Amino acid sequence: MVEKFLAQTAFASQEDFVENFKVNVPEDFNFGYDVVDVWAEQQPNKKALLWTNDRGESRQFSFAEMKEYSDKAASYFQSLGIGQGDMVMLILKRRYEFWFSIIALHKLGATAIPATHLLTKKDIVYRCNAADIKMIVAAGEGVITKHIVDAMPESPSVKQLVSVGPEISEGFDDFHQGIESAAPFIRPSHVNTNDDISLMYFTSGTTGEPKMVAHDFTYPLGHIVTGSLWHHLDEQSLHLTIADTGWGKAVWGKLYGQWIAGANIFVYDHEKFAPGDILEKIQDYRVTSLCAPPTIFRFLIHEDLTKYDLSSLQYCTIAGEALNPAVFETFKNLTGIKLMEGFGQTETTLTIATMPWMEPKPGSMGLPNPQYDVDLIDQEGRSVEAGEQGQIVIRTDKSKPLGLFKEYYRDPERTHDAWHDGIYYTGDVAGKTKTVISGL
Repeated sequence: MVEKFLAQTAFASQEDFVENFKVNVPEDFNFGYDVVDVWAEQQPNKKALLWTNDRGESRQFSFAEMKEYSDKAASYFQSLGIGQGDMVMLILKRRYEFWFSIIALHKLGATAIPATHLLTKKDIVYRCNAADIKMIVAAGEGVITKHIVDAMPESPSVKQLVSVGPEISEGFDDFHQGIESAAPFIRPSHVNTNDDISLMYFTSGTTGEPKMVAHDFTYPLGHIVTGSLWHHLDEQSLHLTIADTGWGKAVWGKLYGQWIAGANIFVYDHEKFAPGDILEKIQDYRVTSLCAPPTIFRFLIHEDLTKYDLSSLQYCTIAGEALNPAVFETFKNLTGIKLMEGFGQTETTLTIATMPWMEPKPGSMGLPNPQYDVDLIDQEGRSVEAGEQGQIVIRTDKSKPLGLFKEYYRDPERTHDAWHDGIYYTGDVAGKTKTVISGL
């Protein structure tokens, strides 16, 4: 699959990467049809998603099943009036229905808006009105559905509420009943262009209401670097990223780049984080790759790792916060694995990273992904020298980089504040050395 989008898929050095990395972006690319359905056609029994939970349940889905269920969900959503350009919020925690739903929405040309289950009535009202959300698909749990129901009198754009269970509250349609009774799905004659909005996240700034980060349909291709290179995945990988589906990290680590690489995505659907449970899952299911914030690794090394067989684990990546060198060294001493750091935002894909051909340095994010023209600048807009600090920016004067967001939806002022005169300002500060970019 990766060969479909990259002329060169392996790189020996950063120089090789910068010189020869190029993504082929098809016209009217759609992740649902061009990745999920292609896998289903070429290797129908290929493992796609291994879902487990903290009650001992597990389900392994093949790509043929992902196509089947996403087609059913697409047909069901069509019957509820959802089509191209419609906004649909997904509050699905780590339920496997998230993957059915987001792929279905891609296949319809609709916009998926993943959201955390921690939203209150006020949060839901704001999001529904800001984006004209037409449908909400949610986990059927009392607190979640109560906040949604309470928000409805002030959310006139919402026409449908859907629950994936276990509870089907009054006013909610039954997702599983709906997909099982849905008519056979017929692909619409026109679904999307590359410039259409496929995915949107509400992200909080330091001031004001949350911004709506809008990504176009090419965004998944921007994560080839994330999955195939930074996570170092292939068709034999079983990859775990610890993230709720309401956060941008989920599509970074549990969807786009991983399935393009042909990896099997491991999902642990749990209510309360327990380090021992994570280690047990890695042991029992033979997880090969793990991505999590440094805080998670700090919890893991405080467990007695000798109690677990972690021999399947081959590669680990970290992002989201600065890495303490002591955590790096302790984890390496206990497992033999070096933590490979990366940096990006909801607005981007992986922007700076320690790649497999690089020797990791604790506290260093690594080097820029050549998809982006990354620079560090001072307050006067000048590129900083080695030994100095500067704001991380992406230069866009030549073209819009693959993976960079389209806009802050319906907010040209804040879009212009962050992205003007051919430069996107991340707002994040880092240090520059002769060899790498270091986190602060």
